[in-house]
Amino acid sequence: MKKKSLVLLLAVFSIFTFSAVKKAQSTDHNYYWMKISAKDKFERSIIANLGVAIEIVKEDYVIAYGSNVELEKIQQLGKLEASSNLALENDFPAKDAGYHNYVELTSELQTLATQNPDLVQILSIAKTTEGRDIWALRITADFSEAEQKPAMIYMGGHHAREHLSVELPLMLAQYLVNQFRAGNPRIVQLVKTRDIHIIPTVNPDGMEYDIKDASYKMWRKNRSKNSDGTFGVDLNRNYGFQWGTGGSSSDTSSETYKGPSAFSEIETIAVKNYIEAHTNISTLLSFHSFSKLILYPWGHKYQAIETANDQAVHETMAKKMSDWNGYEPQQSSALYIASGDTTDWSYGVHKIISFTFELDPANTGFGGGGFYPGVGVINPVFQKNLEPMLYLLEYADNPYRVLNVGIGPITR
Repeated sequence: MKKKSLVLLLAVFSIFTFSAVKKAQSTDHNYYWMKISAKDKFERSIIANLGVAIEIVKEDYVIAYGSNVELEKIQQLGKLEASSNLALENDFPAKDAGYHNYVELTSELQTLATQNPDLVQILSIAKTTEGRDIWALRITADFSEAEQKPAMIYMGGHHAREHLSVELPLMLAQYLVNQFRAGNPRIVQLVKTRDIHIIPTVNPDGMEYDIKDASYKMWRKNRSKNSDGTFGVDLNRNYGFQWGTGGSSSDTSSETYKGPSAFSEIETIAVKNYIEAHTNISTLLSFHSFSKLILYPWGHKYQAIETANDQAVHETMAKKMSDWNGYEPQQSSALYIASGDTTDWSYGVHKIISFTFELDPANTGFGGGGFYPGVGVINPVFQKNLEPMLYLLEYADNPYRVLNVGIGPITR
């Protein structure tokens, strides 16, 4: 299909070019990109509390996406610089067929497990509202001893439009198996001594809706039907630790709607139950896109992690990983306050060393293109993040080893 752009001429601002995406409809709401003045994390948090999804953070402004309801709130705040209601337009280039839809993803996972039963197990950890399985892979060389091994979990696809975040965990699973078979000594050692868990997409319903009818819809949430007829909960605002304490919305049409209660959603309950069933998990990595960031707790408050060694582990590992992928390491709330997210819960409740990678591209531009960067980025982004992924896995036996403080193996 032909690729198009929308050009918005702003009378008092610059010209911004938008990737044409199909606007998602939720009852009678319209959705907008907004450029909003914000000079620091405190002002960004005020904006986040209004229910928009902040997608791009710059030095003195943010780019956010939200409904006409949030747009009116931002206008009242007096900080709106520009907005655009995106036109309805099919925009699914043939090259993007290189991404995996749900059926293709399922096939890849099942094939990997079927062809390598000694290394790979596949499990449905829940069925979604629309009846799709949420797949988890478990990779290790001896399943009878798996629970005694240090474990790590990788997850992608919390947010529907972040398709690149699904590709990386899938590619990691394939890489580990292929390199084990090829006799790569580093990977052989890791697969033999680690219990590896991979959930490529937490939100398969939302992922499929975003590409329905071969057109992107900029959909973020899951597909739960809310009590007022709207659809979707932001799964990365639905986890139970400090749920609803800032940076999420109680408005069902909001991009950051937190749900009616903590863990109200099938998807987040499934992740909770899975992690709590595997008490050997010491380390977690959740993939998102985009902005080229390495984030760690806390997200719900500006203060650092209270336990000095825990803070130091997160800071040290994040900085080391940034040497490889070139991403900016920082505490999540340095962007803005956001509560109910995955890593605040996994660390806050279970003391799992937890990171979020906001993948490529950088947070430049104004519009939806960052979520749909084309198939050409998949392999380069995987390659630049491979060493960070393996680094976390190597230290899963005891992440505190990065501090050289002699703390014993992780237990929880």
